[in-house]
Amino acid sequence: MAVVAMLCVQLGLAVSVGLLERIPPEGVAWLRLAWAGVLFLVILRPRPSAYTRSGLLACVALGVVTAGVTLLFMAAVARLPLGTASALEFLGPLGVAVARGRGGRKVWPALAAVGVLLLTEPWHGTVDPLGVLYALGAGACWAGYILLTQRVGDELSGLHGLAVSMPVAGLVATAIGGWAAFEHLSWQLLLAGLGLALLLPVVPFALEMLALRRLTTSAFGTLMCLEPAMALIIGLLALHQIPGIAAVIGIACVVVAGIGAERTGARTTPH
Repeated sequence: MAVVAMLCVQLGLAVSVGLLERIPPEGVAWLRLAWAGVLFLVILRPRPSAYTRSGLLACVALGVVTAGVTLLFMAAVARLPLGTASALEFLGPLGVAVARGRGGRKVWPALAAVGVLLLTEPWHGTVDPLGVLYALGAGACWAGYILLTQRVGDELSGLHGLAVSMPVAGLVATAIGGWAAFEHLSWQLLLAGLGLALLLPVVPFALEMLALRRLTTSAFGTLMCLEPAMALIIGLLALHQIPGIAAVIGIACVVVAGIGAERTGARTTPH
């Protein structure tokens, strides 16, 4: 489930990048999240009685960070290659793993830092600094997404968490980015947004939440460490973004750092 989720995410992002020629990045993010919120609300039909107060608040917080991940990452891929943006975003989950890690964990941030330097090559001054900031912001939101998804998964059964968090994410995206899309809307774009919402985030987010219940955090995180590499491949095949040698080595450093950090940062099973 985790591997299928990653594939859906990267294919969805590649399609999203293609829409950037017709609609601003915040508009693309809004299309995805608004449709996803409607779909989850209609399909799952959340009942207030199914939620505790703490569980409901966690779902709302999860929706806010989900909107943050989507809006900031779309802004990043409008300025950076998909593989580079994904690797920078991955520093968020890496930070979570390192913070939970045990012996030898100081090695992994250092390796990740080397990877970031190779990805951005600041000595050339060619990378878009705003794009880097957007990707790092998305990474911080992704770290929050992981922590909140685990909490929601511990408190609620099935997909009840997504029944609240995704509509909240849609509302946040509407408030922040909906205005950028309204003047560009057409029936074709609305239908494209519906299909895109199914590809990302409806299917992968549901699979991730289910996978987090069946795998240890270490196993799930190790699988997710492959996402930057998958982004590099999808960017090459779908978007014809050809990386340089330094970028390939940089992404490899981030992936290895992520796997190392996850293997020393397993989560204990909640009681």
